[in-house]
Parts: sequence; structure tokens; C-alpha cells
Amino acid sequence: MGRVPTKQQKNNRSKDGGDGTQEKQKPSLKGAERSAYFARREAAKVLRVVLQGDANRRALASIKSLIYKPSVRNKKATFALICQTLKHLPIIKNVLEASSILNTKWKRQQELVYIIVYDILFGQAVAVAGDAEKYLMRHKNALQSTLKQLLLRRNVKNVKQLIALNQLPDVSLPRYVRVNTLKLDVDSALLELQQKYSVEKDDLLPDLLILPPGTDLHDHPLVNNGSIFMQGKASSMVAPALNPEPGWEVIDACAAPGNKTVHLAALMKRKGRIIACELNKQRIKRLKETIKLSGASNIHVLNEDFLNIDPKAPSYSKVKAILLDPSCSGSGTAASRLDHLLPSKAAGQDTDMERLNKLAAFQRKALQHALSFPAVEKIVYSTCSINQIENEDVIKSVLPIAESHGFELVKPFPEWHCRGLPVFKGSENLVRTDPATDGEGFFIALFAKKKNVQKTKQHFFPRIHTDPFRTWLYYRLNGP
Repeated sequence: MGRVPTKQQKNNRSKDGGDGTQEKQKPSLKGAERSAYFARREAAKVLRVVLQGDANRRALASIKSLIYKPSVRNKKATFALICQTLKHLPIIKNVLEASSILNTKWKRQQELVYIIVYDILFGQAVAVAGDAEKYLMRHKNALQSTLKQLLLRRNVKNVKQLIALNQLPDVSLPRYVRVNTLKLDVDSALLELQQKYSVEKDDLLPDLLILPPGTDLHDHPLVNNGSIFMQGKASSMVAPALNPEPGWEVIDACAAPGNKTVHLAALMKRKGRIIACELNKQRIKRLKETIKLSGASNIHVLNEDFLNIDPKAPSYSKVKAILLDPSCSGSGTAASRLDHLLPSKAAGQDTDMERLNKLAAFQRKALQHALSFPAVEKIVYSTCSINQIENEDVIKSVLPIAESHGFELVKPFPEWHCRGLPVFKGSENLVRTDPATDGEGFFIALFAKKKNVQKTKQHFFPRIHTDPFRTWLYYRLNGP
């Protein structure tokens, strides 16, 4: 139940009488009420960006990335409000539409309305605080009555059953963190984290640590100072697949938000130069924040479309490696990004083939462009998609062009359990990760100039294996 406003709160009422315009004064609140008031407004700002990006199919960042930006103060409360509101959003929208309580002014603040209605119907008690809370609490009975009618119409007994009609099952997977070796060595990070958590080293990537599912590290000092990055295993495989040598010049063709860019910098031990391309100015801001946090000093940010870069220009004549992680459908990271909560990913919605075809056309064009840089010796093409059209089909279509430039596919991580779909000869050289077992669905293809193929093959084995039997087995399978 909401409490009666104090005299001071009445004096804080905006001139419009609380009918839906932007609040002009912050109410006088204490303790939990104050925290809830500000958390709702932080959540509403994030929710607006999320829903606008989803509607336009042009998300600037994942839900998690938006929530855990430094500007969001109460991350835990904001995360909970966003996730729960999105989970209940179809119900909230139905209730608001059926109850007809919103006027035009409040519709302009619909994200805040969604957050507060979630709290009124399913969450914590709502104090009569800001104008939005006051307005919606006056209609609390109407909202609750409309919800009961909705349950009857859908022939379910409770809200849990109603949500289950469209909800994906929860999958508990380990939490991975990548140690930023520019700031901290792996053993030191392991010892620090083991003071509070159960932690072990990954058996594939030497700079990756594994923690129990659900481990919350967002406020951990090592995260805040850039010593570790919360990065999934599949995502952390991309930069090591390229494995640029210290001193090389490298292009990260679609760099933002920058996790793979700074991983490259760590692998190169601050030697050489990384050109991080990003066209979108909002994403460039995020990229620069990531670089600053990492402590990397050899990254040059270029506000340019990778496709507009002239491969024959003198300034790119020394580029030896390219990491191409182009825009994709993101179908492989829907769960980890919380995309399954978005309206566009509602259960039963058909795949947008028109969008996939456009993405695949761009991906082919970008990969062909990467292959045209004269001094390049290695290229990694990666996506966070599980769709064949964005993965094997792209590689198959450009393979003749790659071969004409002297490239061939090389097998990164030869003992990895999941390879490419068998749709063309050589697809066993490709890498796939399974979102159900590996947390994310990634695809990785490594091209290398034929003169460097043997050297590239040898790189992957020593980094991963030290056991004599596994060494013998590797060379039996892959040759000397």
C-alpha cells in the first residue's frame, strides 16, 4: 500500500498537477523509498534506449552493457528492474491498453510507466513519491482488476503461468572473466578472486578464469580498475585465433565496444599498433572508455567505415593482420545479452530473412575488402551468430577470392569440439561454439597466407598443450 503524501511532498507537486509531464522537482524521500525512486528513473532511461534500439534493429549496446555503464549508479537494482519489466512487458502493455488509463502526456514517458506498473503489479510496494508514482497509484485498483481479467481470458491461474507461455528456459552456465595482462598477471588475479570465490583456470585460454554460475562481479575492484574483463569464453577465443605478433600493425575493422580490441593489445604486449575502426560516434565513445580502462597504449581509434579505407594507401601498407567482427544478427548471444527479453524476440516470431540477407551481403563485402590489403598475412572473421547464412555461407562465397590472394583456411584450436557445418570442403577448419553448452554461439574463421600456414598451425598447439601424450596426438592428427 502506498503511504499518504506529506505536506512537503504535496508542495513538491509539479505545476501540471501530476498528470504526466516531466517532473520538475525531486521529492523529499529517505532510505529505501529514495533508492527505489532513483532506481526506477535510471532503469527507465536504460529501457528507453533498449526499446528504441530493438524497434529500429540498431541496438547501440547489449542490455547488460547499458546497465553496467559507469553512469548507472545503482546497477543491481537497475538490472533487476530492467529484466523483470522486460519479462513482464507483454502483460504490462496489455494491462495498460485494456485499462485505458494513460493520456498523451504519460505515453511520452512510457518507459517509466512500464517500470512503475511492474512494481505496482508484481514488485515491491510503491510509495507515493514522484508524479508518475502518484498518477499510477491512483489507478492501482483498475490495473489490478484488468490483470485479473487478462488471466481469465488467457485461461491461466496465475502470472507465472502467463509468463511461461513466452519465456525461454533458464540455463545456468559458468561465469568467465578474462585477465587483462596489461595490468595484472593471471596467477595474481586467481589468488585475488579465490579469497571470495571458487575459481579455476580455463583449459583452452591461458588468460581466462572460470567462476560459478551467477557470480556477480560488476562492483568488484578488479573489474572497476580494468584488471579483469567480464567476457565469455567464445568471445575470448577470437583475438587468440588471430594471434598477432608483438610489433605488428593490426586493424580491428568493427571495433566497438572494444573487448576484443584490448585483448589484441594484451596479446601484442603493447608493441606494434592497432587501428580500431568504428563509424558510429556513440559506439566510439564506448570504445574509448574500454581502451582507457584497459590501460592499452598502442590503439589508434579511427572514426571511419572500414569499407572506405583504401587498402593501397601508404598508411595501411604495413597492416599484417585484420580482425573482422562485423555487424551480425547476434543470434548466438541472445541469452547472454538478455536479447530474449526484447519484444522483437518474442516466442514464435519468424526469423527476419530480409535482415539476414542484408547482413550477409555486408559481411561478404567486408571480408572481401579485408582480403585486399596487400601486406596482410592473417585475417579472422567472426560473428556471434548461429545462422549458416552469416557464417559458412559467407566463407564459402569468398573462398575463391581468398585463394586468388594466396590465402587458405587454417584450423584454430584444433582440439575444439565443435567445427563448421559440413557444407563445403574445408569447413572442418572453422570453429563454432554452442550457446547451450558454451554460453554463447560464436563462429570463427581464420585465413592465413599460404607461406605462413605452417607457422600459424604450430602457434595454437604450444599455447594450449603441455602434456606429452597430447603433443604426440596433436602431431599425429595434424602433421609436423
